[in-house]
Amino acid sequence: MRRFLKPKRNRIGHEWITLSMVFLFLIGGCGGGTPPPSIPSKGKVHSVEKKKEEPTKVAEKKEEAEYSYNPAGKPDPFKPFIQLTSRGGTAAATPLQKFDISQLKLVAIISTSDGNIALVEDATGKGYFLKKGTWVGRNDGKVTKILKDTVIIQEVYQDIFGQTKTSEISLFLHKVEEGGES
Repeated sequence: MRRFLKPKRNRIGHEWITLSMVFLFLIGGCGGGTPPPSIPSKGKVHSVEKKKEEPTKVAEKKEEAEYSYNPAGKPDPFKPFIQLTSRGGTAAATPLQKFDISQLKLVAIISTSDGNIALVEDATGKGYFLKKGTWVGRNDGKVTKILKDTVIIQEVYQDIFGQTKTSEISLFLHKVEEGGES
């Protein structure tokens, strides 16, 4: 029984080897690829190729030159998302516009023939003169009246609904009492 099995195994093994070799030969022969490019002769063919290349380069240059950017309806990529300027279009034109009105203290009011002039101090003690029409505060406040003991500042702002509102802020002159300052 052993004799019969061995030759059978060898015969099956040879058949598989032969079949796999035929299969590899068929796959290798069926490349279906493109033939290698032929070498052009040194004559007129080379100059014709140059003439064909030049028009394509010119066409590519025309396409690049014809493009232009149209910004209509598009956001400006260089404009900041948050407006850094005040509503009037000037960013802190005066030193008084760097402060909140609550940071200023009314120190004195001077009566002149041209109208009253007010003296205010900031938190560091530096003094500033106010006249009617002077811009004060971060919210574009404007001095509207300077009375005997009060300065009235009007601010224009937008509420959360986008409506324009005005508010009047009054700075009062603190009188010095006997025995010390107020």
